[in-house]
Amino acid sequence: MPAATGKRARTPQAASASRQGSSHSGRRKSGTGNASLGEGPVERLRQQAGVNRRPVPGHRRRRARRYHGRMTTLPTPAFRTANAADIPAIVALVESAYRGDSGRRGWTTESDLLDGQRTDAADVADAMARPDSRILLLERDGRLLASCHLERKGEAAYFGMFAVDPSLQAGGLGKQLLGEAERIARHAWGCRLMEMTVIVQREELIAWYERRGYRRTGDYKPFPYGQERFGIPRRDDLRFEVLVKELAEVAA
Repeated sequence: MPAATGKRARTPQAASASRQGSSHSGRRKSGTGNASLGEGPVERLRQQAGVNRRPVPGHRRRRARRYHGRMTTLPTPAFRTANAADIPAIVALVESAYRGDSGRRGWTTESDLLDGQRTDAADVADAMARPDSRILLLERDGRLLASCHLERKGEAAYFGMFAVDPSLQAGGLGKQLLGEAERIARHAWGCRLMEMTVIVQREELIAWYERRGYRRTGDYKPFPYGQERFGIPRRDDLRFEVLVKELAEVAA
């Protein structure tokens, strides 16, 4: 008989169970990748509770707070009709939007087409004084943001001298002011059309008006060469094209 060793002999069944247990234990130790895939009840509970959710970086949280802060604290811009006291501010706004280096901050500038002035105090005062003519302003907390000239001419209204602060362009202010001008023309004056003239070389601006329902008529008007109060041309092929929009669908 073999000598007693003091150890119990292992049956084949026990050896098999021991090997399976060792295999499972190894997988639990080395299977950290499975936890990231959400395998197992504990991992599923952690994911459901949001424990494994990636935190939002701090700079994104700060940016979101600044954005929502601006959105909630800025008052809504207001419209009003200009008076004589507004003339200096209107001239300054129009000149900044259309001429010189300040105009290049926005996208509506004519600085590459014209030098000299875009308007002056006498021109603005005359627009205010004519019958059925006004300068419409868009302001926020007393700050002039945008302006335009609106004048009734029979069944059509004329829209011109349109200017938005260059530092605020592409923010929807121009669209708001144009919409208010259309509402006045349609519902206060009973006009059927809105008309304007745009320098034909300003394709980007014409496209902006076309997206808002205006169409090119193919009706052209000459640029007033030799009249420096309208600007000093930098090229000899400038001319205006008439754009028009039907106002029947403009809401009250």
